[in-house]
Amino acid sequence: MGQASVAGVVNFQGTAPANPTIDMAKEPTCRDKYSSAPRDPQVLVTDGKLANVFVYVKSGLPAGAKYAAPATPVELDQEGCLYRPRVFGVMVSQTVAIKNSDALMHNIKAVPHENRGFNISQPTAGMTTTRTFNTREIMVPFECNVHGWMRAYAGVLDHPFFATSAQNGTFTIPRMPAGTYELEAWHEKFGTRSATVTVPDTGTVRVEFRFSASTS
Repeated sequence: MGQASVAGVVNFQGTAPANPTIDMAKEPTCRDKYSSAPRDPQVLVTDGKLANVFVYVKSGLPAGAKYAAPATPVELDQEGCLYRPRVFGVMVSQTVAIKNSDALMHNIKAVPHENRGFNISQPTAGMTTTRTFNTREIMVPFECNVHGWMRAYAGVLDHPFFATSAQNGTFTIPRMPAGTYELEAWHEKFGTRSATVTVPDTGTVRVEFRFSASTS
């Protein structure tokens, strides 16, 4: 691991498309958690900044470098009939702890192309199921067979150099070793953007990505 960081922001140009309304009439347990009609959070823009963008090192790491997966699991919750978080990263062999916080049944269906998929049910609140992925894949979609609007996306990597943009569009990838890297930023509706950064031994490198409605 290095001692530098890559920090940045994801900008959004133009008017963000309206997220579709979710009809939860048949699921009052979830519907009652919202003060207004819930929407499918496909595009989250705040003050021109885009959330839920997965940013990762696509290339440039030393050939043959090995990185151990953290012992701490990544948690994927089901709350209010939505997956939370919507977009996240996990390392190969790192545990994903899938939790049901709703007092109703959810069905978790992972639909990867490179990894082995799974389809599991969690009929009651408080249940947690664990799974791992065995190979790198950008991105692994999650669905729910009970609630068709539920979506989440996991970036599976063999290194720890990734982040997801926050509500204000910011992200930080810490402990970067010195070198020149290609970064890729992925969004579920707007595709990918790339940037090249040169990271020194210490300090923080700033980078910006820009998405727009016109290129969706």
